[in-house]
Amino acid sequence: ALGQILNWAALYYAFSSFVLPMQASLGWGKPTLMGAYTLGLAVWGAATYAVGAAIDAGRGRAVMTTGSVLAGLGFLGWSQVTAPWMLYAVWAVMGASMAATLYEPAFTVLTKRYPTRYQQGITTLTLVGGFASTLSFPAIAALLRAGLDWRQSLIVIGLVLLAMAPLHAWALRGPAVVAGPHRPDAQADATLHQALRRPSFWLLTLTFTLHAFVQAALWAHVMPVFASKPVSTDDALLGLMTVGPAQVAGRLLYVCLGRSWSLRVVGALVLTGLPLSMALFAVGQTLPVLMLFAGLFGISNGLVTIVRGGLVPLYFGRAHVGRIGGLMSGIGLLSRATAPITATAL
Repeated sequence: ALGQILNWAALYYAFSSFVLPMQASLGWGKPTLMGAYTLGLAVWGAATYAVGAAIDAGRGRAVMTTGSVLAGLGFLGWSQVTAPWMLYAVWAVMGASMAATLYEPAFTVLTKRYPTRYQQGITTLTLVGGFASTLSFPAIAALLRAGLDWRQSLIVIGLVLLAMAPLHAWALRGPAVVAGPHRPDAQADATLHQALRRPSFWLLTLTFTLHAFVQAALWAHVMPVFASKPVSTDDALLGLMTVGPAQVAGRLLYVCLGRSWSLRVVGALVLTGLPLSMALFAVGQTLPVLMLFAGLFGISNGLVTIVRGGLVPLYFGRAHVGRIGGLMSGIGLLSRATAPITATAL
C-alpha cells in the first residue's frame, strides 16, 4: 500500500506539476512535453501483458522490485534532460516501471496470494493508494516553494522511489501463489483464449478503455486547465487535494454499505458519476463548483478501481488473471496513451 501511494503520486500524477516549470526553463512546447508522457503511457500499455504473464508464473516479487528501481532511475534521469530525445527515453523507462508497480500488478499479486480475501485486499490497498493525488500536488508544490528547482525536485522524488525497491523485495517474500477453494462453475479458471471468445471480455475492455482515456486526458492537463479558470493557485491545489480523500471516502462507503451489492451494480452507478463530474469541470468557474467536481470525480474514480480489480477474477477466475487482466488493461492503456496529445490537439 505504501508503494502504491508513492508510485502513483510520482509516476502518474506528478507530470502535470512539472509542465509549466519545464516550459519556462527549456522553452519546449506543450506538444513536445505531452509527447514524452504519451510515450510513457504507451509503453505502460504495451508492457502490461508481459508483466501479467510473469506474475502468473510466480515472479511478482521480482517484477515489482525491478519496477521500483526503474522508477527511481527514471526520475533521476529526468532531472538531467537537456534535449527532447532524452526526455522521451526516460519516459519510456518510466512507462515500463508503471506497468510493473501500479495497481494492475499489485491486484494480480493479491489475487494470487489471498484466494478467499483478494477483494478485501484490493479494497484496502486502494484505500491507501487513493491519497496519491492528495500527496503529489502539494508535495511537489512544497518542494518548488522551498527553493528547489524542477530538476532538484525530481532528484528528491527519484531517491524516494529507489527506497521502495527493498520494501517490495521484503514484503513479497513467501509463496507467490496460494491454493484456493475449488470453484465448480465452468468459468472459474478461463484461459486467455476462452476469455477472448466471451462478449463480457470485450464489453469490460471497452468500458475501461473509455474511462482510461478520459482520466489520462484530465490528469495530464489539469494544472494548465485550472490556470485558465478564475481561481487562485491555492484554490486549484485545494480542489486537486480533494480528489484523493473523495476517492477514499467512496471506497469506505463501499466497505461499510456496498459489499453486499453486486460489483456490476456498483460499476453502473459510478460510471454514471464520471461524465457528470466532467461536465461540472467543464463549466465550473467558481471554487464551490470545482470542489463539487472534485468530490464526485473522486468518489466515482475511486470505486471504478475496485470494480476493475474485482470483476476480472469474478468473471474469469484466478489461474490466468495476470494475462487476462494484463491484456484488458493493455488495450485500455494504449488508449490512455493517446489522451494527453489528443487533448492537446483539441
